[in-house]
This record gives sequence, C-alpha cells and structure tokens, in this order.
Amino acid sequence: MKVVVIGCTHAGIAAVKQILKHYPEADITVFERQAYISYLSCATYLHIKGTVQSLSDAQYQEPDDFINRGVDLELNHDVIRIDAHDHSLLVQDLTTKEKTTARYDKLIMATGSITAIPAIPGIENPKVLLCKTYDQANNICEYTAQKQKVAIIGGGYVGVELAEGYIESGHEVILIQQPSHLLNEYVEPVIAEKLAKLLTEKGVQVLTNTRVTGFQDTPDGHLLLNSEAGDFEVDMAAISAGIIPQTELLQGQVAMAANGAIITDDYMQSSNPDILAAGDSAVSHYNPIKTVTYAPLVSHAVRQGALAGINVFERRLRTIGTQITTGMLIFDHTIACTGLTLTHTREAQLNAASVTYTGPYRPDFMPNAYPITVVLIYDRNNRKILGAQLMCEHDVSQAANTVSALMQNGGTIDQLAMLDMLFSPNFNDTFNYLNLAAQKAVDQEQGYLRT
Repeated sequence: MKVVVIGCTHAGIAAVKQILKHYPEADITVFERQAYISYLSCATYLHIKGTVQSLSDAQYQEPDDFINRGVDLELNHDVIRIDAHDHSLLVQDLTTKEKTTARYDKLIMATGSITAIPAIPGIENPKVLLCKTYDQANNICEYTAQKQKVAIIGGGYVGVELAEGYIESGHEVILIQQPSHLLNEYVEPVIAEKLAKLLTEKGVQVLTNTRVTGFQDTPDGHLLLNSEAGDFEVDMAAISAGIIPQTELLQGQVAMAANGAIITDDYMQSSNPDILAAGDSAVSHYNPIKTVTYAPLVSHAVRQGALAGINVFERRLRTIGTQITTGMLIFDHTIACTGLTLTHTREAQLNAASVTYTGPYRPDFMPNAYPITVVLIYDRNNRKILGAQLMCEHDVSQAANTVSALMQNGGTIDQLAMLDMLFSPNFNDTFNYLNLAAQKAVDQEQGYLRT
C-alpha cells in the first residue's frame, strides 16, 4: 500500500514516524515544496534576541533520518493538483521544473498554513516581511541585522514574541494590534493590560484598536507606515496578522470549514475515506464546547500528525480533543492559557462567569514571592471549568496543563477548589493559587455544590 504525505511539516513528520512504526511494509512518499524540514518558527524571535545562536539549531529532524529508513522524501517538490477520484497527483520538481504524476492508496494532507496577508495598500513593499518559514526567518533576521526601527503588525503570540526579540537586540519597536487588546484570542483584558504595561516598560510602543492603512517608501529610503494612530517612519515591518490553512488542492473534493481547514473525524479522516488531514490544514476537536475549531499550533500538529499515521490504514486510535493550551515567556514573565475566554463563551451562548485571583505564588516570607494573576472561567449551570489564564514572573506554565487535564475530564470549580496539590513554601502556599482561584469562584456561586 502506497502512502503519500503532502508536506513535511510538524504534522507530516509525526505522521511518517508513526507509519514507519505501525506499518513498516508501507511504501511512503513525502512531497515538500521547501528545501528544509522541521523548523520551529518560534525560534525566529529567540534567534533575534540571541537565545538561539543559529536558526538551523531549531530543526529537530534531518531528511536523512527518513531517507535511510526507506522513505522517498522529495524536497523542493510542489504538488500542484490532486485528483481524489483517480487517487493521483501532479507534482513539479521546483529545481528542474519537470512535472510528473504520482499515485496513492492513502493520502495525508499535512500542507500546513501560510501567514494571512492583510489587504493594506503597499504591503507588497520589500521592506514588509513575513517570518513563518525557515527561509522567511532567514530573510527577516538578515534584513533587520543593521536596521534600527521595526514595526510589527499583529499582537498575537508571534507579534508579542517578535517585539521582545527586537527590544532585546537593541531595536526600536512599534507593536500594532487592530483588536482592543493584545492576545485577544487567548486572554482577558486584565492580563492583556498587564502584558501591554510590561512591554511598554521595556520600550515597546504598543498601539491597540489601531488599523494599519498603508505602506510607502520615504525619499530617504525608509518605510512610512500609515495608521489610524498616525504615520510612523520605520526601517521595516513584520506581518504576523493570522494564519490561513493551505488546502486549496482539495477544494471541492473534501468537506472544509469556512476558512478552508479540512474537517476530520476522530481518526483524522476527511470526508474522503482515503484522505486524512492533520496540523494547520485541519480543524481541531475543541472539548470545552464540543465542536471543531481552527487552532494552528505545533502541539496540535504533532498530535494530529501522529494520529493520522497511526490510523492511515486502520482506525486504531481516536483523538481526545484539545483545550487549546498555550504558553509564552515574555521578559521573564510566563503567560499560560487553556480553554475559552469570556468572549468565546458568549459566542457559544454559555452561561459563563469568571473570577480573577491575585496574590503571591508562594508565601510572602519567601524571597521572590512574585505576584500571580489567575483568571478562571466556568459554566454557571454545571460549574465545569471552561478556561484559565495565568501570568507571573515565576514559571507557572504547568498550571495551565493542570487545568487542561482537569477540563479534559469534565472538572468543576468545586473539584479544583479542593484538588490535592503538594505544599512546600519553595513552590506554593498551603492552598495552591489554582485552589484559591477556584475557591473564589465557589464563593461567587454562594458555596460548594452539595452532592
């Protein structure tokens, strides 16, 4: 049986590993349009700030690792047409420009995503750069090495991390976000405001509720950025305004969400039984509201890719879904999130409420008992936890994983309020900050649920 994987992305790599493990007799071909594989794009800002010395250090898989195990790995090869009915592909070698036809028994779409490019006049200016792929990361790092002033368009995870990277490397930075607060898809305003204050204290000019309206060259060779907040002269701009799935090859051949992400069942199978999809090209099964959503994260890509590889010939393992758990480290402050924001709960028409707990993460007689802010969101009808967000100068990232695990199993505020958690003044207080946040939610609901 012949398996073709389109895209040696994080999802594609994970799929190939599982096919090799579970179906060693399979004939595996991988088509990848790039010359490189396995680049973790989060390394871009880490390289800019000097944490990662070389971008190539963030490549965790070498092509020879697969080639030596019998995988036909075709780099610099672009699939330009899929005929799902005929089980065939038209492929172009980007080096020789030669076109060939390939066939498959099973196909895994791991084509990933591209940066959404907003319709802004002048955005085609060569001083306006992207930073998602390995080549784009190289371009942006080389281009900005001798530049002084940088504008970043988009205040999501990528934009905020880039802002830190450029400040740490001595640049002037303007961060422009069209929505009302930073990380608007992940955190409540109370945490976003703390983040904006931190960035501002470190030298970032943060503009929210601001739309960029144009780019143009200045007479002296700089870039003029036009916005609703005024005009800014910079050396270059980086775009991080969202992600779009690359699925046009299967348009009209499998079921897709409105944004083009391929809809899959619990086994990563599309509406065509011989086509599976994973990673940024597919939807995710979102546990808090029992539906599908689009969440282009590396953590999802490797899990979905693994499932696609395990299930490519036999339906062996279901997805357990996701809480969309994320985290970042910005100027030594951890921000970690899982589940829904209040805005998302309103869109889902849930009767939700939230509490905000602030206090030292460990007893204040201990040194560096940094304050922590915890936002806990829950369903008032059944008291189930719907989401949590944390920010602290101490590393509290694993607390988001704890809440995610509880949510995975239908955990409630009553359970979290009394959840057994270790005590040591080195790590936390007698009641952990998650316990205390949940206890505040219980108080808001006039006491514990009697059982």
